[in-house]
Amino acid sequence: MNAFEALGLNEQLVQAVTDLGFETPTEIQVKAIPVLLSGTTDFIGLAQTGTGKTAAFGLPLLQLIDGTQRHPQALIVCPTRELCLQITNDLENFRKHNKNIVTEAVYGGASIMMQIRNLKRGVHIVIATPGRLIDLIERKAIDLQKVKYVVLDEADEMLNMGFRDDIDFVLKNTINRESTWLFSATMPPEVRAISKNYMENPKEVTVGKKNSGNVNIDHQFFVVPASQRYEALKRLIDFNPGMYGIIFTRTKADAQEVSERLAKSGYEIEALHGDLSQQQRDKVMGRFRSKNLQLLIATDVAARGIDVDGITHVINFELPDDMEVYTHRSGRTGRAGKTGICLSICHSRESYKIKSLERMINAQFHKVDVPSGKDVCRKQFFHFMDKLMQADVSHGDYETYMPDLMEKFADVSKEEVLQRVAALEFDHFLKYYEHADDLNKSDIRGDRRPMERTSGGDMNGSRKERTSFNRGNSGYTRLFINLGTKDGFYKASFLQFILDESDLKKEVLGKIDMRDMNSWIEIDQAAASTMIKAIDGKRYNNRTVRMNEADGGFKRPNDEGGRSDRATEGRKRIYAPKERRSFK
Repeated sequence: MNAFEALGLNEQLVQAVTDLGFETPTEIQVKAIPVLLSGTTDFIGLAQTGTGKTAAFGLPLLQLIDGTQRHPQALIVCPTRELCLQITNDLENFRKHNKNIVTEAVYGGASIMMQIRNLKRGVHIVIATPGRLIDLIERKAIDLQKVKYVVLDEADEMLNMGFRDDIDFVLKNTINRESTWLFSATMPPEVRAISKNYMENPKEVTVGKKNSGNVNIDHQFFVVPASQRYEALKRLIDFNPGMYGIIFTRTKADAQEVSERLAKSGYEIEALHGDLSQQQRDKVMGRFRSKNLQLLIATDVAARGIDVDGITHVINFELPDDMEVYTHRSGRTGRAGKTGICLSICHSRESYKIKSLERMINAQFHKVDVPSGKDVCRKQFFHFMDKLMQADVSHGDYETYMPDLMEKFADVSKEEVLQRVAALEFDHFLKYYEHADDLNKSDIRGDRRPMERTSGGDMNGSRKERTSFNRGNSGYTRLFINLGTKDGFYKASFLQFILDESDLKKEVLGKIDMRDMNSWIEIDQAAASTMIKAIDGKRYNNRTVRMNEADGGFKRPNDEGGRSDRATEGRKRIYAPKERRSFK
């Protein structure tokens, strides 16, 4: 009998793994597959990457799925798009002899409209990253009511990346699941908390040593253009509202400038550098140790001797020139048995440094996308709700004011009160991030355009793109379209929208300038006519969409409502739609 067949797998799956050249199951597969095939047992598998975890849960899932029922029956949640695609590819190989089972990968950075269309056609297994899955749930594009099996893969990494609220949200929306399977390389308290809250008498299996390797610190890096380094830093801070951390810069000028910019935006931060007197240094460190400061920004020289417990994050605003310095920076977190996270903001030409660091400290670095503006707002919102629910009302004579409060809000519904509270707390976040750029795009060509320094000098590596279009030698042309932010678009969704409709690749696009009622798109001259032909003349929100070349003195159209007007001097009137609809 085949070794995989002895585990209880059916003939189709055994043949598939045999075709792939697998003869002997790994330890995690031997211990997990017989348990998971029951379909009713919660399971925790502790194993390092590369031990065959995907087959350990993927093969049982494929055997448990009812191919005649075309709806999501299993949900696999993983931290990154790369892992999402890897799992999907493995499942495709495993189902080689059973084409009735349909899988769908949903993750950020790909067309959400295409993913929604595929989900509507009917799928059995959904493999998802947390952010995109939440997006689909909120759009009511995916129904999780009939999901029987939920798999959390790389659970510790998802928590390190700040997806705890998202995981809670997903598990609360899969109320009819029959079993939950959790796979993780380590078992920090946060992962253990999930098992206690959502799993019933789980079977726990460990392969190898628990917490082997450098498990106290999770090393993550983000690749952005040099001009967006500060914006990436700000977004990472906002995405981790409970952060208590140190930011490292190369120079004291950078430390001072970043500190001033963040402080001006309302962050509790101070700079520590060589220009401070000992008295000033002691005052800053006293505030940081007492947690009156959320963040400390420092140079390597100034940070020597800092020994503060409880630091959750270390952020490298720039990687150090001396790779040995990295170990001293990252070692500020993950102390006394606690876990910590070290985040590094990198330029695309610094990939060799990451590889050198991996070899030097014998730890894997995880490439992570900078969170979108929408992700930041959602994270802040859930964090605020948690604080609101945990607020201590046992102290203080609140009863004295209750009659006045009840009278004041007598005619106001609970929903309206909550909306007003949320508006007071989040108005500044929504305004700042509503139309935030996708910092992970490589197509904007921010590093290849002519650059100019910002007035008054700028921090190291921080430069500003020219706002004018150099059409004469760039090979780009500029298109006008009468759609804008009032049509419900923000830059990321608008980008996906025009690419979906035109079937073009994002590499052909340059800068996108969005306004309330219209937008301008920089596009490769060779692709301009294709986009115009695909979009111009279509109907959107009961009006005609107009797209044409905006070069040669094209003036901004009037932002007016009303019925279609005649073309006047090459312009069209723009309509303000009442609700967003799709093209017909």
